[in-house]
Amino acid sequence: MTPEQLDYIAGLPRKRMGSGILFVDDADRVLLVEPTYKDHWELPGGVVEAGESPYATAVREVREELGLTVTPGPLLVVDWLPPGRYPDDSIMYLFDGGVLGADRTRAITLQAEELRSWAWCDAAAVADRLPDRMVRRVEGALRARRDRTALYLEHGYAVG
Repeated sequence: MTPEQLDYIAGLPRKRMGSGILFVDDADRVLLVEPTYKDHWELPGGVVEAGESPYATAVREVREELGLTVTPGPLLVVDWLPPGRYPDDSIMYLFDGGVLGADRTRAITLQAEELRSWAWCDAAAVADRLPDRMVRRVEGALRARRDRTALYLEHGYAVG
């Protein structure tokens, strides 16, 4: 590539990306985690690192945060987020973790530096513990899981 092409590429916008996994139990409750460094709960997952795929991120983050080795199912949601908490926009990916049975649940080992606790949450607890944008993402992911189709969201709202 020419220096001009490299300069052009270097000037293209970059997006932050995050990736996570939606786990449910037999009662269709959602597994949420309580980070030590945030004032709200989250889904298991984290930031996509340079050169890492969103799928690999989801696998890595669940292994690091919960001590579980998983093979995520299909992509449930892609959610674009406008600037807000951070000065730039971002893309969030959410994969299907399926039903996490009692045997796998007992195997959860929290990464104490990052997570304070975890809990199975019904719709009311999800709404209480997550910011609105994440509540909408979880609702969309549950709908996508039920309908067996991926959803594209913008700030948690279905588009198209």
